[in-house]
Amino acid sequence: MKPIIGITLDREETGSFSAYPHYALRVNYFDSVIKAGGLPIGIPYSNQGDLKKYYDMIDGLLIPGGGFDIPPALYGENEVHETVCLKECRTNFEYEITALCLKNNKPMLGICGGMQLINVCLGGSLIQDIPTHFESKINVPHYAKDRCAPAHNVKVEEKSRLFDIIKTRELGVNTSHHQGVKKLGNGLKITAVADDGMVEGIELPTHKFCLGVQWHPEYEVSPADFAIIEAFVAACRR
Repeated sequence: MKPIIGITLDREETGSFSAYPHYALRVNYFDSVIKAGGLPIGIPYSNQGDLKKYYDMIDGLLIPGGGFDIPPALYGENEVHETVCLKECRTNFEYEITALCLKNNKPMLGICGGMQLINVCLGGSLIQDIPTHFESKINVPHYAKDRCAPAHNVKVEEKSRLFDIIKTRELGVNTSHHQGVKKLGNGLKITAVADDGMVEGIELPTHKFCLGVQWHPEYEVSPADFAIIEAFVAACRR
């Protein structure tokens, strides 16, 4: 049987799709899971009371990115940078279902903001705005409009699950984020970094499958990107 992969949806109050509140997520998140042999379902978060039912339904959780940030209060910071944009209802839901997956060893893949959420759930913290707080001597772009082409390289830690999956020490990746890992969460391991030192990959070695990447492998910029999705779905199947 195909493993059921839950993907948390994004919610917009208005926009080009509808003038009324609606859920949405890019098609390539779903397509990449289908291509890897999984059965993706979108998870809404309007009713927090149904969270455990959704958790029980799925074999693995994919936490996607989005145009919003995690509340700094969740990682112990009172000051909020002016660029921070919140969707607290979504974050609260994702935080709780991620915590369940961590507690019960259910496979997870965090993409972009999803990686940041895993880090925060495990006691880590975030750089609230990279251009302001991360002074780089190397000009590495961390936000590029073109998601279908590599924007910078990352170096991959050889002794990691990520390396075992993609089998390369260096990888060109796309990028679309203004925040990043500051303090690493408890038990996590850094698996990839950009040339300026920005954390681009993390994993929890004691977990069945808990991997986070700061880039967007659903665009399949390289074969390594699909290998990540495929390995996640395979872990959910086992």
